[in-house]
Amino acid sequence: MTVAVQRLRRSYQKHWYAYAMIAPVIVVLGVLVLYPLAYGFHLTLTDANSLNTARTIGVNEIEATYRFIGFDNYADILWGETAYDRFWSHFIWTIVWTAACVGLHFSIGLGLALLLDQKLRGRTVYRLIMVLPWAAPTFVTVFGWRFLLADGGVVNTALESLHLPAPLWLEDTFWQRFAAIMVNTWCGVPFMMVSLLGGLQSIDSTLYEAAEMDGANAWQRFRYVTLPGLRSVSATVVLLGVIWTFNQFAVIFLLFGSTAPDAQILVTWAYYLGFGQQPRDFAQSAAYGMLLLAVLIVFTSVHRRWLNRDEQRPAI
Repeated sequence: MTVAVQRLRRSYQKHWYAYAMIAPVIVVLGVLVLYPLAYGFHLTLTDANSLNTARTIGVNEIEATYRFIGFDNYADILWGETAYDRFWSHFIWTIVWTAACVGLHFSIGLGLALLLDQKLRGRTVYRLIMVLPWAAPTFVTVFGWRFLLADGGVVNTALESLHLPAPLWLEDTFWQRFAAIMVNTWCGVPFMMVSLLGGLQSIDSTLYEAAEMDGANAWQRFRYVTLPGLRSVSATVVLLGVIWTFNQFAVIFLLFGSTAPDAQILVTWAYYLGFGQQPRDFAQSAAYGMLLLAVLIVFTSVHRRWLNRDEQRPAI
């Protein structure tokens, strides 16, 4: 113990300036992240709700009466009698939502990046136009789409004028989910496009020239030059895309509110439990948040390990 203390003291004396520089960041993270996370985990071990937590009504202060119940909330969510309807159905939909959105973000973003990487007249203007959906505030974009997709809105009016069926975008479960993926794809493609475009421009053009001289066609140049050159950028943006989409609260909430229970992903369902019903179930909502965090930690760890293994694999 003494040796460890001495090492810590020597390290502090040698690098005191570095510790002083990171101290404000540690304090801010502790206040804004670590304390809420710890308090949220504490709530998951109780039966706290809006009826038994401490609150003030007028001049009367009511003390908290919630009890410690251990991991019963987690057991109820994962294995309770209605676990499928309350958790697993939303979990499956969240996985489908995330995979579909990130897949569309990446494929469409890559296609647009390849197009804008060409020497086109006015490509600066095209890039600016493509970035606009990402630059606009999310609530403006989603409310705009909600207006377009409403019954009697522009989209359905156009479909009816073409004698095509007009789906109930904001009412039917299938079309609610379809609309959510469509709107989130519209919002997320520009980020993926800009990131991949930067990756494309960092690839050495001599590699393409060498491949062309060796007789490689366009598909072979894309497969053996472009994709390997985008590997590091792709890994980063896909990881960020999964995390952001898995926790994408704004699109679902602003598009449907609490009127589409079957289209809610886990994060919006957790919000509904904690703030959208009476009594508000703070403990269950916090438990959903902890489960979301656990899923993302597992995914990030597996993703990082897969990347490390792929990087260590000898080149053929």
